[in-house]
Amino acid sequence: MKQITQTLRTGVVEINEVPVPALTDKFVLVQNSASVISAGTEKTKIDMGKKSLLQKAKARPDLVKQVVGKIKTEGLKKTLQTVNSRLDSPSPLGYSCAGTVVAAGGMVEGIQPGDRVACGGADYANHADFVAVPKNLVVKVPDNVSDEEAAFTTVGSIALQGVRLAEPQLGETFLVVGLGLLGQIAVQLLRANGCTVIGTDLDAALVKRAEGFGAITVPPGGDVAGLCHAKTAGHGVDGVLVCAGSSSNAIIEMCGEVTREKGRVVVVGAVRMDIPREDFFKKEISVVISRSYGPGRYDPFYEENGNDYPLGYVRFTEQRNMSTFLELISQGKVDVKSLITHRYPVDDAAVAYQLIEGNKTEPYLGIVLQYNPASRPADMPARIAVTPAAVATDKVRLSFYGAGNYATASLLPPLQASGQVTFSGLVTASGRSAQGVAKQFGFGFCAGSYAELLQGDTDAIVVTTRHDTHGVAVRDALKAGKHVYVEKPLAMSVQELAEIHRAYGDCGQAQVMVGFNRRFAPATQQVVEHFSGVKSPLVVNIRINAGAIPADHWIQDPQVGGGRMIGEGCHFIDLASALVSSNVKTVYAVGSAKAEKSALLNDNLCLSLTFENGSVANITYTADGAKAMAKEYVEVFGGGRSAQINDFKDVTLYSGDAETRRLKATVQDKGQKPMISAWLEGLKAGKACVDYACLMSTSLATVMAVESLSLGIPLTVDTAVFTAE
Repeated sequence: MKQITQTLRTGVVEINEVPVPALTDKFVLVQNSASVISAGTEKTKIDMGKKSLLQKAKARPDLVKQVVGKIKTEGLKKTLQTVNSRLDSPSPLGYSCAGTVVAAGGMVEGIQPGDRVACGGADYANHADFVAVPKNLVVKVPDNVSDEEAAFTTVGSIALQGVRLAEPQLGETFLVVGLGLLGQIAVQLLRANGCTVIGTDLDAALVKRAEGFGAITVPPGGDVAGLCHAKTAGHGVDGVLVCAGSSSNAIIEMCGEVTREKGRVVVVGAVRMDIPREDFFKKEISVVISRSYGPGRYDPFYEENGNDYPLGYVRFTEQRNMSTFLELISQGKVDVKSLITHRYPVDDAAVAYQLIEGNKTEPYLGIVLQYNPASRPADMPARIAVTPAAVATDKVRLSFYGAGNYATASLLPPLQASGQVTFSGLVTASGRSAQGVAKQFGFGFCAGSYAELLQGDTDAIVVTTRHDTHGVAVRDALKAGKHVYVEKPLAMSVQELAEIHRAYGDCGQAQVMVGFNRRFAPATQQVVEHFSGVKSPLVVNIRINAGAIPADHWIQDPQVGGGRMIGEGCHFIDLASALVSSNVKTVYAVGSAKAEKSALLNDNLCLSLTFENGSVANITYTADGAKAMAKEYVEVFGGGRSAQINDFKDVTLYSGDAETRRLKATVQDKGQKPMISAWLEGLKAGKACVDYACLMSTSLATVMAVESLSLGIPLTVDTAVFTAE
């Protein structure tokens, strides 16, 4: 299918062939018939792309700070790999579209194939032939509303949310600053609320258009303040809706001048907001920044997970705003059809973007992209060839399931540089990034279905999707006889591990590898060598100053990420296992008591581990420490020897009373490259670089750590649990 994307490094807009996005339980698959270009938002994104790297850095100092911090910990080379990967990855454009439902997920209520719907969401409702959209961002279209009109729904909901926050009442007077697409719709919404509307813009044509919707207008350069006071007997307007975009502070200053005492200013557009105290203080003017298209925006609980807010407590959510806007079109109270100035087939999208980039000088307002309704997902090829070339038989044929930041920055570059692999197929969770990553790293094809990676042209599959997909993906790869590398965790439950265990036993030939890279780190290897002659059990202490992750991050979602013990704690159980050269025997976990934390999501906890060779380990994992402190610290004791690892940069080795040896690296090295090398060598030699029993023991211990935290007792780590009744 066709999708319009932009590359951040260059700002170039392209039409790419990408896989049809996969359908999940709470999503709806829609075939687009029309989408609307949001000139302001999309032009800002394109303009950012066209800036030089220095200009980008000046525009986003917050990201520069992150890059500097990453250089300090991970070094310049790896940081550049990460930055370059993100700059070169294509980003989908668009967030407001309409079309026909092709398929609805099993947990989607009230929507069926064949329904006409409007869709929203910058990550979902893109300019593409097909889109997969969460159920809370999809609404049915009334019969008397065309698809073109419905495509304006998300844009209209942004204006509607701004009007709601302004709390207009019958007979009030409002000023709308900026009469672009949002401003024109805002004028109509305020008029529908029985308000007198004054409108102004720097474009005389837009001012004239607003007059057609009943606005009293001020031409470019006119006396806005004078008219506002004249129409309100000198009191000032009741409220202002700022729908313009500007780096000047003049707009917010004017708002203070024209607004009455205790009036309201709602900022919908992106303007400078150095609010002058004098006017706003003396008049006690309320200032509100409107958050996109309503309650639910930027909340994964609502948008991604499909959980609605109770109507009695949140009357108008994103979805209810979208429905309201469509109903206003249906009733003839809002006219968007007359706002359409240009229509382009999706194949001519480049011409459409020339308009908003300023390469064409004709005026524009509503720009609609049209799609071919003839094609269906079943008509689309399962695979999209990217680099059709003969597969080298002396190289491992790798396919990737997932292509997020870690995969593109830490796995794909060293695999590519190794010269030992050829990239076969690529499937991503949403399909949006598949084509760009496939081109960047030379994959043979990209596809929309994981099943395509299980075919005969793949030797091994690398799974780097979100945690809830790992267990099934590994199981199915083994059933297909494929070697599999999976980013931690191996799985999220005992049941998933049991299914993997059975598939591994039935397969008998495929290797399983989990991305426990720290065991391969130079620091770890030095410590293991230091204790190589010690026969007695070892004692290990590991402290992780992990730092906080927002509660709405997907890792904190119990169903998707499984919490930080499942998602990250497994790394350190495996590290302890590598240091003592033995598998986990028992696990006992205790956590700090916090009102907002369940056992599964507790990220302040202590683990006590025993191992089959008599060694013990204590792991302290905390999210509540200071950022200034090193993140990871390891101590090992035994046989008259000791060792310390500080953040995988410094290693100090002790023997006897006085002998010490300090090894210091210039940058942090957590072992990704040697892990990849060891894995590839193991595939070629037919002997896994990490024993399967060790990987399964660590993975089972991780899941049982959460169970121990719930029960408050130590638990035995034994794969016999997989066959227990």
